[in-house]
Amino acid sequence: MKLARASMTLGLVALAGMIGQRALADDNGWYVGGNVGQSRATIDNDGIKGGLQSGGFTTTSLANDNRDIGFKVFGGYQFIRYFAVEGGYFNLGKFGFTADTQPAGALDGNIRLMGLNLDAVGILPIAAGFSALGRVGVDYTQARDTFAGTGSVNVLEPSRSKRAASYKFGLGLQYDITHSIGLRAEAERYRVNDAVGNRGDIDLFSAGLLYRFGSTPAEPVLVAQAPEFVPPAPAPLPPPPPPPPAKVTFSADSLFDFGKATVKPEGKQALDRFAADLKGASFDHINVTGHTDRIGTHPYNMKLSTDRAEAVKSYLVVSAGIDAGRIAAVGTDGADPVTRPDECKEEHPGRSGKASKQLIACLQPDRRVEVEVSATK
Repeated sequence: MKLARASMTLGLVALAGMIGQRALADDNGWYVGGNVGQSRATIDNDGIKGGLQSGGFTTTSLANDNRDIGFKVFGGYQFIRYFAVEGGYFNLGKFGFTADTQPAGALDGNIRLMGLNLDAVGILPIAAGFSALGRVGVDYTQARDTFAGTGSVNVLEPSRSKRAASYKFGLGLQYDITHSIGLRAEAERYRVNDAVGNRGDIDLFSAGLLYRFGSTPAEPVLVAQAPEFVPPAPAPLPPPPPPPPAKVTFSADSLFDFGKATVKPEGKQALDRFAADLKGASFDHINVTGHTDRIGTHPYNMKLSTDRAEAVKSYLVVSAGIDAGRIAAVGTDGADPVTRPDECKEEHPGRSGKASKQLIACLQPDRRVEVEVSATK
């Protein structure tokens, strides 16, 4: 039995990739996924009739079962924006035929195809969130053939199995729902050997999901702004406790790495200077408010700004010994920007749909942490 064509596909987890030098911080990393769909095969009816004729049989009717469900699971590593390596497991399903003969009898044949693959994948961004995919690789396929005869047809070898390596290639589209989750639609061709000496092509048309691990948007290196302090008012004699700073604004870029909520060493120095000004001051309460720019989704910005406000609160509790009950921390999602709406515009967005470095730099004043101190009256 000679096969040529097949399938759609979906899947979920596992396998491979390779570790290489990091090139673009926002594009490389590990991912997994999977596809599922319908598989189709074109069966060599002329070859089947010829084989029966050589055995002295005339084929009176021939029916094909050339559709089934196929699936694949895969994993990979994306080295740069334009290149990744994927490996995975595929199962193309089962195909078969039934031939009625004269003298009276019938021959049934079936084949199952499954195996492993390793592909090089080229990626071309074409629009916001959309990319075109091209792949070429090798497959290692196991073919399992079974045959059964009835009536005058007698099968001498009812089952055969073969494993062989060959090539595969394909094209596809990918749409990134978020920075971590994407949708894929692909068309792939697998070159396979069956177990009775024939070679054929299996075409796979697949749809599925993929998940990236630990991927975050890239952040440009920006110069941190010095925090602005409100100097304490002069105290009369005998001196009362000095008033604390009424409100201090810290640049988020000076306190944290992009997308992170852990205070970095430079940020600790700025917070230490602020904590020193609080020592000996009399105050009732401190409000810490985290702000993001308008880039990003509402849930992401709310979580990031809240986590950063909580990180500043925790550091002041430890560094200045302030009672945690006297400090409140909240986050916003960019609803209170410093920049004007017409001040920062994205005139020429990148082909990948991500914010440009110019827009990120322009919105830098919006990314901040404000600390407001309520003094005792």
